Amino acid sequence: MSTLTAIFSEPLAYPFMQRALLTAVVVAAVCATLSCFLVLKGWSLMGDAVSHAVFPGIVLAHVAGLPLAVGAFVAGLACAVLTGMLKANSRLKEDTAMGVVFSGMFGLGLVLFSRIETGQHLNHILFGDVLGVTGHDLVQTVVIAAITLAVVALRWKDLVLFCFDAQHARAIGLPVGLIHYGLLMLLALTVVAALKAVGIILVIAMLIGPGATAFLVSARFGRMMGVAMAVAIGCAVAGVLLSFHADVAPGPLIVVLQAGVFCLAFVFAPGRGLLAHARVRRAAAVRNTG
Repeated sequence: MSTLTAIFSEPLAYPFMQRALLTAVVVAAVCATLSCFLVLKGWSLMGDAVSHAVFPGIVLAHVAGLPLAVGAFVAGLACAVLTGMLKANSRLKEDTAMGVVFSGMFGLGLVLFSRIETGQHLNHILFGDVLGVTGHDLVQTVVIAAITLAVVALRWKDLVLFCFDAQHARAIGLPVGLIHYGLLMLLALTVVAALKAVGIILVIAMLIGPGATAFLVSARFGRMMGVAMAVAIGCAVAGVLLSFHADVAPGPLIVVLQAGVFCLAFVFAPGRGLLAHARVRRAAAVRNTG
């Protein structure tokens, strides 16, 4: 019992670990929420595109002396709009358009970063630095997450219907175009909120892993959301605390834990796991032979 207590008490004796834990939990909650919609809509690659495309916005915001979150949000939104324009005005499929836009914008960000003098280490942008979160960073993350979660709560039914069946949503008079770009704006905000904690590269795992795990476990969207939140927050808490004792970076460890939970769900999930499918196949084989 004393060992278990020490795992929690020792890290939380330091203010920077308290801020890191709070930031990780907030980021996990908002990423898990968006994750369910992205998985349901099939927009996982869009999350990847937006997370990479924010890089040039961050660099330009640094040069202009603006908050990095402003540049990241504008660049992420620009990525979503450009992808929509390419898809609407060419023969390219959406995944191809996304690949062209986000790879081009990420490359532009790397070029700009290499040409400016800055004390910001590239690893902190790409992989996050949750242990370096300040009080101001924490407040900014909480505010962005609160806005995102409030919008999701207010427009819950419209978002769910749009992700399940956009054609039906359009047929009953919902503004599908507005919901489409509204969801992309929420995605860009979520990337900004997660930037300090896990960085550009790892945020895509936070935006896919919890929702993918929950999709294997539950067939009901409400329960899927609860499972995703539990997985994301549980892995965030465990990742931050264990990183202190293992002397590793919290962000990558959180992602590794989420991947581990997904693997367990992939094998053991009732109804959709490998073992469940194997039982169904065996039962079918017995019926056919009988």
